[in-house]
Amino acid sequence: MEYRGLTLDAFQEQAITALRDGQSVLVCAPTGTGKTIVADAVVEQALSEGRQVIYTAPVKALSNQKYRDYCALHGEAKVGLVTGDLVIRRDAPCLVMTTEILRNMLLGDEQLDNLAAVVLDEIHFLDDRDRGTVWEEVLIYLPNTVKILGLSATLSNRDEFAEWLSEVRGETVLVVEQDKRSVPLEIWIGNREMGMVEPKKFISEYTHWKKRNKKAAGPTRRAPRAGRGGDRRGRNRERLPTTRHMELVRMLDQREELPMLYFVFSRKLTEMFARRLGERVSESFLSVEEEERLDDILKEVYEEMGDSVLDRDLRDLYRCGIAFHHAGLHVQLKSLVERLYEQKLIKVLYTTTTFALGINMPARSVVLDDLEHYDGHGVNPMSVRGFMQMAGRAGRRGMDESGTVVVRMDFQSIPKLEPNLQRYLRGESEPVASSFNLSFNSLIQLVERHGRAACRPIVERSFMAFQMGRKNAHLALKRKQLVGELEAAGLNIQEVLTSRAIPGKKSLKRKSQELRKVDKTIRSGGERAWQDFMLRRNFLVEIGYLSPTDELNAGASILRNIQIEEIFTTELVMTGMLEDLDADLLFGILVGMTNGLPKAATLRYKPSPAQRNAAKKVTAVRMSSPVLSAEGITGQESTWSPELIGIGEAWAKGRSLQEIMGMISSPTDMSGQLVGGFRRAKDLVSQLREAMREDEQRAESLLGLMRRVSRDEVEVVG
Repeated sequence: MEYRGLTLDAFQEQAITALRDGQSVLVCAPTGTGKTIVADAVVEQALSEGRQVIYTAPVKALSNQKYRDYCALHGEAKVGLVTGDLVIRRDAPCLVMTTEILRNMLLGDEQLDNLAAVVLDEIHFLDDRDRGTVWEEVLIYLPNTVKILGLSATLSNRDEFAEWLSEVRGETVLVVEQDKRSVPLEIWIGNREMGMVEPKKFISEYTHWKKRNKKAAGPTRRAPRAGRGGDRRGRNRERLPTTRHMELVRMLDQREELPMLYFVFSRKLTEMFARRLGERVSESFLSVEEEERLDDILKEVYEEMGDSVLDRDLRDLYRCGIAFHHAGLHVQLKSLVERLYEQKLIKVLYTTTTFALGINMPARSVVLDDLEHYDGHGVNPMSVRGFMQMAGRAGRRGMDESGTVVVRMDFQSIPKLEPNLQRYLRGESEPVASSFNLSFNSLIQLVERHGRAACRPIVERSFMAFQMGRKNAHLALKRKQLVGELEAAGLNIQEVLTSRAIPGKKSLKRKSQELRKVDKTIRSGGERAWQDFMLRRNFLVEIGYLSPTDELNAGASILRNIQIEEIFTTELVMTGMLEDLDADLLFGILVGMTNGLPKAATLRYKPSPAQRNAAKKVTAVRMSSPVLSAEGITGQESTWSPELIGIGEAWAKGRSLQEIMGMISSPTDMSGQLVGGFRRAKDLVSQLREAMREDEQRAESLLGLMRRVSRDEVEVVG
């Protein structure tokens, strides 16, 4: 079978055929094998039939790229983008959006009668601890008439997932697998002393190095102390320097393995590394012809951006074929870097994980600067899935025979990192587990639409409930076995379950303890999803948002419109303090509720008395019992950065982004982060306007605020 002039691989043909026959499909294939061609075929079919189709993605960068791709394929009039940041042609037949937007549509009153299919890219995001619930909600709420295409490169428990999805959808969901990469990966260790070496050889050399150092250090187990004269006990002890990023770039350049993506787990380091490399290179990585093309683009965009965004240092860096990319980068610079990379005018790109998720921007080689990162809860080893997401960027189909993956590593880090390295080499990604954690807003919507009794079947259709059910089925067999063995030994099972003192042999006591544990797990696990629902529902009754009979009181009526900082925001409305605030100051508060100042950043201004007074009142609400209790239930801490009130107020008053950046001292470009905060704050203004719509004067004031803050980088088009 051919599609758009391409001869399809067997798995692509199988998936497209099944979808055309009206079947939902789960495609599991490594990065770079062409999963998106299946999605493209679904979109094309829906449009040809005059139907609507929705493409969802977990990150805005991927949404933006698919929007550009589909505009080029089908024409701008047929394609819209809804990400929370931007709304472009909201009524277009092909909509690219974030998963949260689709969830909100399904909970609202939007008509989806003409919706033919939904594509869920990176569907394994369902187990993300912060956002995964949204994926489950979408799959549960979508009408069965809508066909689903799920795409994943790292879904190891695909059969279990498909079985759940088939149960939820009321149809057999076909699993299409492709285990072999189109471009195989070669994984190397990058080391200053040894160059690029195979992992097994590197670990072997480390073993010899450790023996030599142990002998040089002498018989004592205590580590030798290094003073001004070096090691006092082991003068022959080897002291190896740390491998630097520039050395790995040089190695790959000499091997002609550019372009490369260099993954760093720090925004600050992406910028620092890129600028240092730019200072050290003697000539550009670009050819003369590429430099000319680059200069034409820079001249074009400079007229739009100006020196305040695209300054001389950045232009010189790009002319070397070097760039950096991270979530905090100015939105126009992010777009420019992506454009230059797509056109092969960036040869070395230092980036955070923003380039790891689904974006169709492969490289000849990939470097991972570390195997540990801060995951929002602490510094931990990256998952196998995370490793494969980044490594999978290496190797361009049709251009490279193999993709090169380099892990920067020194002997000193081997003891800590070797176990994780072995897991990555095996490539066995972690199974997807449910992170179902229903939001308060979703709970209110469900109770209002269906009533509490009807909510239980919906909640118990979650992947969490399914996985618990499977686990319980296994435990039930274990329980049956234990009961039989204990009864055969003459023990009364009821006494075993209720009494801690079991006479007899140690083996019987051990089995009795095991039976009690299994029995407890079965009782609690089977109803966990519903218990979590009722925990949240009872909390809302306790604080007076819901009545004991589930009628919506004032708090719930507000909460049904709030999706950002749900209880925190609702409590602010309930206190009445927002009603008396100047609209610009209100926006400053909302920016403080949707953004944070990086640790290394400091303010260059002093808050006004009005800002300090407002911050004090909001902080009191932030520390109130309802907000703290909600945090305890959800396990998610509310965002509150009072130092950003002045930043948000300045934006609402019309000050430019350049002026606002002058109010902050930061080692990295955080303009993109600020703009993201302004956009989320604007979304929260919109939600507040809905919650206060009965107060026409206040609603009108909030509408005016939305218009004032929707300018420049924050502007909503459509």
